[in-house]
Amino acid sequence: MENVIDILRHSAIFRKLTDEQLKKIMAIASVETHPAGAVLYREGDPAGKFYIVVEGKVALDMQCDMGPNFPSRQVVVDVVAKGESMGWSAVVEPYIFTLSCLCLDRTELVAIDAVKLREIIDEDCGLGLAVMKAVAKMIATRLTHTRVVLVGERALGIMTEHTQYA
Repeated sequence: MENVIDILRHSAIFRKLTDEQLKKIMAIASVETHPAGAVLYREGDPAGKFYIVVEGKVALDMQCDMGPNFPSRQVVVDVVAKGESMGWSAVVEPYIFTLSCLCLDRTELVAIDAVKLREIIDEDCGLGLAVMKAVAKMIATRLTHTRVVLVGERALGIMTEHTQYA
């Protein structure tokens, strides 16, 4: 595995930080390995960690109501792969995960303690601004993915409903 500081340095969230700032983040980070099929967190869980994928892939999904004639179901809204991050809820109130996360492969992650990350963000305004700008970009991208998927799912539900009655 790469050095943790190199993983941080190349991640979209932390790439604009100085070496000194990266060392602060590295001090609160650990490496985790999870098997395929492991659930890292569920929608509604407290967001205790922020993650960067080192190896493997994870699916981010949400419970979706498909209408009165269909049961709700889990819908994958994004797949996060090597070098990408998830868990923005760790730094945005109310610090509750908005999606669930399932390991699709054996997955190696850098996990960053959320409480300590928020403390560092509060103490170092430059670091905090850089991280929060990158997090805002991540949220916008994830929202776009979610909208595209949900529009497609809803259209499929409507088409299926109309076909039932034809």
